[in-house]
Amino acid sequence: MDKELLEATAAALVAPGKGILAADESNGTMTKRLEGVGVESSEEARRAYRANLFATPDCESAVSGVILYDETIRQSMGDGTSIPDYLNSRGILPGIKVDTGTIDLDGHPGEKVTKGIEAEDDWNDLPTRCKEYFEMGARFAKWRAVIAIGDGMPSDACIRANADALAHYARICQDAGLVPIIEPEVLMKGAHTAQDCLQATSRILVQTWEYCMNHYGVHLPGALLKPNMILAGEDCPEQLSREEVARMTVECLTSHSPTELGGVVFLSGGQSDEDATAHLNLMNEMDVGHPWELSYSYGRALQAAALKAWADEEEGGAEASQVAFAHRAKMNSLARSGDWNLSLE
Repeated sequence: MDKELLEATAAALVAPGKGILAADESNGTMTKRLEGVGVESSEEARRAYRANLFATPDCESAVSGVILYDETIRQSMGDGTSIPDYLNSRGILPGIKVDTGTIDLDGHPGEKVTKGIEAEDDWNDLPTRCKEYFEMGARFAKWRAVIAIGDGMPSDACIRANADALAHYARICQDAGLVPIIEPEVLMKGAHTAQDCLQATSRILVQTWEYCMNHYGVHLPGALLKPNMILAGEDCPEQLSREEVARMTVECLTSHSPTELGGVVFLSGGQSDEDATAHLNLMNEMDVGHPWELSYSYGRALQAAALKAWADEEEGGAEASQVAFAHRAKMNSLARSGDWNLSLE
């Protein structure tokens, strides 16, 4: 394990004013997104949209890294330059989604565990894939666990199984030179309260660090956490104010995450573009001592407007898509230092 490389990569990913673009949608998910804006999905359509996004002028001032999907890391820009090489030439680190989705957790209806460590029909085992991705230029990776809240959920078995998988993945990545982004996402779906979210998030964090530190020997300064914010379920009638979301999220992290962690990059998790930016901004302007950079690893919250614009050639198409992406990237860059405000929108 090259600890010096891992720490340098983690620090670059959470550099001041910058965050991560999550462009790692699976082909199935990206097909739904494209069809949602009236575009037929194909390998070329997915490549063209993403390549245009990555070519946005000056996006490197707000984007430190891009999480890619397996298809995308093997594709090229319009001039034939491989996408990882192009990103590196812009000073943007290529990353890679390495989990292969979720399966039902035996004996626990409604709960999932993430897979991707063992070889499958269409995938080599994780150590083999990590070695290949590093050789292709990737320097970090992502693995997402999904934790649902409901009747009797999350169960202790769900928490343990996903924490174990996250920690195992993290160690395999580090042995291959990749900084692992550890993503235990407590889902917004449901009518649960913010307190329910806080309890579930606290449990999965504590268990994940237990497995990382005491079972797999993960080097925490060379790893990043990608957590959800503390939010009530989308169907809950009692929603928190933005200030309450920021306060409860920071309190949860400072109480349940180790100080030596390399950084925190929040997921947007279905929040509106503006909410995701506002919450991050409030956290970064709080007068609360914590040891980490609080950054972003947003997908839809950076891309939704850009995708809609890309599909509408009459309104500018590719160029309008870049303008929309550049705007959202700039807003979140400002939120890194607590300098965003609504008037800038």
